[in-house]
Amino acid sequence: MNRVITANANDDFTLDLKFSDGSLRRFDTKPYLDKGIFKELKDLDYFKNISIAHGTVNWPHDQDISPDTLYIESELLN
Repeated sequence: MNRVITANANDDFTLDLKFSDGSLRRFDTKPYLDKGIFKELKDLDYFKNISIAHGTVNWPHDQDISPDTLYIESELLN
C-alpha cells in the first residue's frame, strides 16, 4: 500500500500528494464535499488545516480518506 508522505491543500479543494512510491498526485475532494462528515471541508480555511497521520491526510475533526482511495482516484502529476 502506498502511503502519503507529504500533502498540500489547494484553493480549488484539491490535494497535491507525495506518496511513498515517490509519485506526485492530485486528488480532487469536490465529489466528497456534500457527503456526511466531509461537508465541513467546504470551508476553505478548515480544508487547508491538514496533517499527515497513519499514511493519509487528516483534518482536525477526524475526517480522513483512505490512502488507497487517494492513490487510485488521483491524477499523476509526474
